Amino acid sequence: MSEAPGHSLLPILRPETVAVIGASDTPSRIGGRPIHSMKAMGFGGRIFPVNPRRETVQGIPAWPSIRDVPEPVDCALIAVPAAIAVEAIRDCAECGVKSAVVFTSGFAEQGEDGARAQREVGQIARDSGMRIVGPNCLGVFAMDRGWYGTFTNAPALLDLPPGPVGIVSQSGAYGSHVLLVAQRRGVGSNFWVTTGNECDVDVGEVIDFFAESPEVGIIAVYAEGVRDGLRLRQALARARDARKPVIFMKVGRTGEGARAAASHTASLAGSDAVYDALFRQYGVYRAGTTEELVDVAYACQYGSYPRGRRISLQTISGGVGVQMADDAVRYGLEVAPLPGPVQDKLKAMIPFAGTNNPVDFTAQALNEPDLMVKNIGLTIDEADYDSHVIFMTSVPATPFMKEPCAGLFRTVRERYPDEPMIMSLVGGPDVVAVYEKLGYPVFEDPSLAVRAIAALTRLGEAFDRSSDSPPPAPRDGMLPAPAETVGEHEAKAILASAGIPAVRERLAATPEAAAAAAAAIGGPCALKIVSPDILHKTEIGGVLLDVEGESAVADGARTLLRRASERAPEARIEGVLVSEMVSGGVETVLGAVHDPVFGPAVMFGLGGVFVEVLKDVSFRLAPFGVGEAHRMIDEIRGRAMLDGVRGAPPADLDALADALARLSVFADANAGRLESIDINPFIALPKGGVAVDALIVPRP
Repeated sequence: MSEAPGHSLLPILRPETVAVIGASDTPSRIGGRPIHSMKAMGFGGRIFPVNPRRETVQGIPAWPSIRDVPEPVDCALIAVPAAIAVEAIRDCAECGVKSAVVFTSGFAEQGEDGARAQREVGQIARDSGMRIVGPNCLGVFAMDRGWYGTFTNAPALLDLPPGPVGIVSQSGAYGSHVLLVAQRRGVGSNFWVTTGNECDVDVGEVIDFFAESPEVGIIAVYAEGVRDGLRLRQALARARDARKPVIFMKVGRTGEGARAAASHTASLAGSDAVYDALFRQYGVYRAGTTEELVDVAYACQYGSYPRGRRISLQTISGGVGVQMADDAVRYGLEVAPLPGPVQDKLKAMIPFAGTNNPVDFTAQALNEPDLMVKNIGLTIDEADYDSHVIFMTSVPATPFMKEPCAGLFRTVRERYPDEPMIMSLVGGPDVVAVYEKLGYPVFEDPSLAVRAIAALTRLGEAFDRSSDSPPPAPRDGMLPAPAETVGEHEAKAILASAGIPAVRERLAATPEAAAAAAAAIGGPCALKIVSPDILHKTEIGGVLLDVEGESAVADGARTLLRRASERAPEARIEGVLVSEMVSGGVETVLGAVHDPVFGPAVMFGLGGVFVEVLKDVSFRLAPFGVGEAHRMIDEIRGRAMLDGVRGAPPADLDALADALARLSVFADANAGRLESIDINPFIALPKGGVAVDALIVPRP
């Protein structure tokens, strides 16, 4: 038990003594398969079959019950029917068994009676400290030790030696599928864990173990849902800080968890939006298909992560070069042209080559193969690219080019051992193996090669920001979130105490007081009805803009008070808010919403039609620093609006990022009190920014 010292999952993943409760003498039965697999694959520990009706099981002495096993047990495999499983688990806990893997189904997936039994199993784990995987799981294995705590036919799925990929899946069947597909793709695994119903051990804890284990370099995950958001966040942060890529297949993108609410933020924060925020924040690569999950894990095995987004595309086909360039742009990479002097040198070597980027070295490379080495070397030495994809189609597999190509690309790799490069070629396993051994990931489809290099780029960026700016410290005197709904002016005052600047304004109880307030502020003003019961003032005509002059302001205040009385007769009216008009700038929306799993999530987007119709927003989990806030800002599709259009000056992005970071700190500090926050609009000005309207909805 050398890795992850002291981790509570060590008895599950590195047991020395194993009991199989419900052990079978028949290797094909659920209680027989683990014993058969461990014997066949050389498990170095001791196996204690538990079966009251047999003296031996598969040639190993058997014991009537777990209480009769003569040695302390690290892990018990539970392979008995649900009717007696709970009692067997309780016996294990009372005997000091350190962990259990519960194959048995018939728990929460089968209705309330099963759910009640599962809660009982979970309570046994909490009371005793015994760690439990499952119930209703396919089990676990650690290939290098011959430990097969699973009833899947794992040894038949394993064609490769132990590798760096740790697999964890809530679904046993899908976990087996990923394992098989990964093996066929050349992705080696050592640890494999299926967590099933997760009455105790969950996906987050397994990721945490993988993050600490020196034998795991890449983490592949499948999950349908998460109950402990904080634990998952901590595990993902640990994996990122250890520079271990996490490739996550999270199903359920339909947004059924979205809640219609008075807040724009809440209505946009469907469950999938929050998971996307989680993955972006912690540098997790979200895979959409099994192929993508396995392809990215395969590419990660080579351990080379680009430090930037500038990609060099080199090809023997001009048409494929165009295709790769389109794919690169789609995946957010920069297909920057080669510098002019480098293009001139390439033209001198291959007059008919395309030398911009992609570089098409044409069929002339077949006559003078060493031109490819010179071409690639020039691109690496004299141009500033972070990664390279080289398309060779079937040339490396042809009889006349097989050996020359292998020799040339061996030379390239020897000269540039750390340069991130992916090959796209078509050849048999023997040809592919040559290039993989040289350190080139190989893809037949050039589009998938580009997707893989884009994934490596994103993961590399995440590793480089593990020491990102921390969340700002809470402001001295920061007010708490209100216990009841408050008016706009109070909401802005509370947020201002957290460091989020707001417009100058005054609350007026009468038209005359409104006129006096406008005179004190000076210039055109906005007038708004103030009521904790009217969340969207425009729906009752409760807002007037660009009102100037004392008499006009007084008349406007009377109009608003009359409209409120007529259109919202039950609402409590506190008066009229007189605010300065803010000219220029870009309308944005800042928000926060309580997620039931992950707590407060902060939203950013452009205001107006962009948030209402286009839903052009980004989310992050609170709290975070200004670096993460800048990434939020950069993600929206309308980002260019903040750079200034049609002669308008650019917005102060640092001030905008600071406001987002401070909102995240406020939301985190009030996690138990807040349902949602809307700051809409927050005007991003050329210098600074101000909240013009705000809504705070407390949690019931």
